[in-house]
Amino acid sequence: MSKFNKKKSGDLPAISTASLPDIVFMLLFFFMVATVMRDNTLKIKNELPSADQVEKLDKKDLVMYIYVGQPTERYQSQFGKESRIQLNDKFADVSDIKAFIAAERASKREELIPFLTTALKVDKEANMGLIGDIKQELREENALKINYTTKQGDISANRK
Repeated sequence: MSKFNKKKSGDLPAISTASLPDIVFMLLFFFMVATVMRDNTLKIKNELPSADQVEKLDKKDLVMYIYVGQPTERYQSQFGKESRIQLNDKFADVSDIKAFIAAERASKREELIPFLTTALKVDKEANMGLIGDIKQELREENALKINYTTKQGDISANRK
């Protein structure tokens, strides 16, 4: 007959680390899929007007956003209550638009530049003289594809 020896020491068996890389990559993949890139932080009031004819933009990565509206209460003491322009996360003047468009074009591949669209997210209470100045700067910079962003929601409700 054979003899069986019992282990009498209370040692725990070694933990297998063979599946550790799989777990790390699974967590990495999860966070890559679940993470949402941060949008611009609005420093202006931006109540968009409603529209009855809306067309959705296909490629959001080919859109440059220009925000126009009154500064929020937090920034009114510094910038006043007049309508202001916000490019990315900074307040800007009309003269800064050309540099903004040039920087956005430089960040894209050359074959994508003709497809760039400038989206104006304008508060419905904004000064239209400022909008005219913005459009003039865009014409001078040859950024002629302009999209006016409107309120999201049910379009059929506006047609009644």
